[in-house]
Amino acid sequence: MRPTIRAEIMTIGDEILFGQITDTNTQWIGSELTSIGIRPIRKTSVGDNADHILSALREASQRADLVLITGGLGPTKDDITKHTLCRYFDTELIINEDALELITGFFAKRGRAMTELNRMQAALPANCTYLENRWGTAPGMWFEKEGTLYISMPGVPYEMKNLMEHVVLPRLKAYFNPPVILHKVIHTVGIGESFLAERIESWEDSLPPHIRLAYLPHLGQVRLRLTATGTDRSQLEKELAHEVERVLPIIGHHVFGYDNDVLEQVVGQLLVSRGATLSTAESCSGGYIAHLLTSIPGSSRYFMGSVISYDNAVKIRTLGVKEETIRENGAVSEQTVTEMAERVRELLGTTYGIATSGIAGPDGGTDEKPVGTVWIACSTPTQTITKLLTLGGSRVQNIQLTAIHALNLLREQLVKTDEQPVLLHQQ
Repeated sequence: MRPTIRAEIMTIGDEILFGQITDTNTQWIGSELTSIGIRPIRKTSVGDNADHILSALREASQRADLVLITGGLGPTKDDITKHTLCRYFDTELIINEDALELITGFFAKRGRAMTELNRMQAALPANCTYLENRWGTAPGMWFEKEGTLYISMPGVPYEMKNLMEHVVLPRLKAYFNPPVILHKVIHTVGIGESFLAERIESWEDSLPPHIRLAYLPHLGQVRLRLTATGTDRSQLEKELAHEVERVLPIIGHHVFGYDNDVLEQVVGQLLVSRGATLSTAESCSGGYIAHLLTSIPGSSRYFMGSVISYDNAVKIRTLGVKEETIRENGAVSEQTVTEMAERVRELLGTTYGIATSGIAGPDGGTDEKPVGTVWIACSTPTQTITKLLTLGGSRVQNIQLTAIHALNLLREQLVKTDEQPVLLHQQ
């Protein structure tokens, strides 16, 4: 078993560099490589230029044990990957009879005529190992040169994924006999990266050498990714579980989930487990909280609906917020958002109601209430909790952060076991 197998993932195609398509292949490949113990160290995107591709291949060979290439294997003239690989491996294209038979059958099965361009897709570099692609017409190719392994695959995600799953990954495991790499992700919310790092510094410093920690911040949330490397999967799983148990007493209040969990899903699970329901009254967030909640399958079990009370008239006439409350305190105020949360809970007959009112920007702010000033509230059967947010992002970021904070405010109430005063103000 080799201690560390380093992989570089290379995409070929102008369409990626021009932003005309989104590269989803690299993320998927990286995840799959890690699952079998191969460590991705770099991602490279190269346009349809032979000299640039050759340069990228030479550079990759200096740092990687494995180079995975996607794209440029189509039948048209702009697909130059095979010709360029011939130059790199000092060989020529020849018709591979196994590939030709498979491609011919592919078209016959679909009742389509095969053109000469299609036939030439069976032309492969003479010194490659043919990788059978039963999901399309572009074969995969396996090369070895000066201690580095190269694998070329089609860029079409459906074809690439099937080729990887059924052909490439099993061969890589047999070829490298890689170590085990396991990830455990801890999701936190409501604490910044630097504050989180200070709080868990002693725990981080005491991690064993084969377990590494990475901080992955994103819009009001920070993911802590533990990566363990070794030979015994079962033992690594136990060690990761132990480290999670060690850190939870330090940051447990901020932890909402693990691995693939998302906040809106976790909130939904908490509501279901308590037999509770939810409604929302959204002003500055414009329905974004409702969108997040309903993106989760089965959310109709706990989410009853939303009133997007963007205009004050809707706050008053539909929700029942008192006119004098808005007149005396403004729409962006603790008093207004409190009534919004309480009224929507009563209006839709739910266990909980959450509300938002603020100034998302880029205009509309004042000296007293600048852009990014947001009030959120959570109404429960026994109390209403409010919180003032002072955000500083773009309009879209402010909307997204408002939703995250509002959902987390609800999550905190759902996991609490002690009662709070009737009205709380957190800042």
